[in-house]
Amino acid sequence: MISAGRLLLRPFTMADVSWVYEVSQDPVLQQYVGVPSPYLMEHAQYFVEHLAIGNPQRVEFVVEEAGERLARVGLGLRGDGTAEVGYWTAPAARGRGVAPAAVRAVCRWAFDTQGLELIEWRAEIGNSASRRVAEKAGFVMEGQLRKRLVHRGQRVDAWIGSLLKDELGPAESAGR
Repeated sequence: MISAGRLLLRPFTMADVSWVYEVSQDPVLQQYVGVPSPYLMEHAQYFVEHLAIGNPQRVEFVVEEAGERLARVGLGLRGDGTAEVGYWTAPAARGRGVAPAAVRAVCRWAFDTQGLELIEWRAEIGNSASRRVAEKAGFVMEGQLRKRLVHRGQRVDAWIGSLLKDELGPAESAGR
């Protein structure tokens, strides 16, 4: 578990399947996140069981405030001192500063406990909300990558940013 001020980041459990299903119905999330469409309960179960819980190359957290699930933040660990961050926020939690705080907390935790040197962020060009979160979390925008992501079977251009351990500055209220 990671504490980040008012937020608590905890590992996924199977009890989170219905929440993942619910949030994944959101058209804004589906516009940019590579979730199946239509998104079925079996997709949520697979995500939680096999990706969020049972995958040693990933670390995934549910972001809560006072027991309410607000977002998810995860890292794909590459095994070479780098990782890629991914996140989404439930519609009711958007615009409240949840995602930037959670992303910073997970990055700090990963730099401190996983021996990472660099964390990358990528998003489809046009996903301005994700870019704002990454920038608020401290990621430096490096540019654009041509046809680097696949979304709904089509290659799309992506923005890319990175965060180095020494760019985070002093710990706010993140802890383990």
